Amino acid sequence: MSSHAASNGTRTVQARLNYLAAMPDRPFSYTFEPPDGRPRQNTSHEAHEVSIHNARPLGDQVALDRQGFALARHASATRDFYDEEEVRRTYYPEAEALVKAVTGAARVFVFDQTTRRRTAAKPPLDGGRRRDGGPREPVGRVHVDHTTRSGPQRVRDLMGEEASDLLRRRFAIVNVWRPIRGPLRDAPLALCDARSVRSEELVPTDLIYPHRVGETYSVTFSPAHQWYFYPELATDEAVLIKCFDSEEDGRARFAPHTAFEDPTAPFDVPPRESIELRTLAFFD
Repeated sequence: MSSHAASNGTRTVQARLNYLAAMPDRPFSYTFEPPDGRPRQNTSHEAHEVSIHNARPLGDQVALDRQGFALARHASATRDFYDEEEVRRTYYPEAEALVKAVTGAARVFVFDQTTRRRTAAKPPLDGGRRRDGGPREPVGRVHVDHTTRSGPQRVRDLMGEEASDLLRRRFAIVNVWRPIRGPLRDAPLALCDARSVRSEELVPTDLIYPHRVGETYSVTFSPAHQWYFYPELATDEAVLIKCFDSEEDGRARFAPHTAFEDPTAPFDVPPRESIELRTLAFFD
């Protein structure tokens, strides 16, 4: 685990996080221009001011199976994270080895990647997809990438004839998240201690693609939520986030997270650039 020292010590910041507002219908969001007459999404969000604590002083007390996230020192040989071919050739195997080392998984498979780059104008954090075809903006709403339904479905979608056998054993979905430029101060990542979240606060939400419908969790507010962040993440650090775990023995299964505006960061800090890989981790 990383012992990187941050110049801002043990500070806690007060910041506003965007939670799902109460609604009678099932939430949905299109990843493309929806059919005529359909809104892009039917959700609305409400901001709540919360305390976000510096997780660095906690060191190894923070663990993927306990809080649902962890920090690792991880230098990469990747020179250009915007070069998809190089990322697949160099960074994929690095990330798979990292997840194996941290989780003890017997097999790890990268199945998705997303680069994010905030535009210089620093628009509000809403996670909107760029219409110019460039990297996506940071997501500024509290969410979890997978659900009890969509986690196993990804195995069925991706692993072919092996899926039935793999689903008989424990597996997890782990997001490997890192800054491309550092130290990162713009739109850092807030991470919620999975132990402070109740299942009824996780709201299944349809994520509609042109040829399939995925499912994520939106999250409703609770004052019991415990939030953390890693200030000034460096390029040789990676945050691992538990997006799903099939094991129901009390370990962390889902860790909500979101980008947020750090009110202590000067406006002229460089816009956030980051990359995330989602991995399937299979256990013997």
